[in-house]
Amino acid sequence: MIEFGHLTHAGLRRDLNEDTYYGDTEMGLWLVADGMGGHEYGEVASALARETIVREVRDGTPLIQAIRIADEEIIRNSRRRHDALPMGTTVVAARVSGSLFEVAWVGDSRVYLWRDGHLAQLSQDHSYVQELIANGAITHEQARSHPHRNVVTQALGVTDPRNLNVETMTGELRPGMQLLLCSDGLTEEVDDSVISRVLAQQDCSAQECVDSLVAAALDGGGSDNITVILVRSH
Repeated sequence: MIEFGHLTHAGLRRDLNEDTYYGDTEMGLWLVADGMGGHEYGEVASALARETIVREVRDGTPLIQAIRIADEEIIRNSRRRHDALPMGTTVVAARVSGSLFEVAWVGDSRVYLWRDGHLAQLSQDHSYVQELIANGAITHEQARSHPHRNVVTQALGVTDPRNLNVETMTGELRPGMQLLLCSDGLTEEVDDSVISRVLAQQDCSAQECVDSLVAAALDGGGSDNITVILVRSH
């Protein structure tokens, strides 16, 4: 059995929430998209990503292909509007079928797996600071306060489709395991140890855990839009 909790919040410093998300237990699909591009462009890009991926997956398209089609859709829409700036969005998505899961991502929205009392980040941020970490130039701790920590190196609608890197990972989702999908509005304010502590609470429903995480991000400053989905297997 799958239980999931979900919440999005504009945060404390943004008037507009450019994040969007989707969750459907029957279809076994969950996703978070964090739009960018200023004005309402980010909102349009993330909504287009959500609608396209949901439609494609419902029609039987594999997840990775559905994300690529969403990318084309955003680029097409942007050209039609003759936008001066490209509009883009990150995306992280999970599909669950029986006891198997597949996750896919572009950008710095993340997916974590909680298993046997341990939190593991499955996704690798497509970001400038992640590249610096990979090259040994800075530490994870330094990345948290780096002035360019919000610069993504991959996004739907922005990256040349030929260079778009939709990364995927598969695994087993056994009872007691949890998948956490979130935009960087959560991870910007809340570190992994706090996330771990919240997910460890046995008597907490998936929705209560999500509510706690969003509250923690707001307590931390709420500098960005915050979106959290928690998918729990029973």
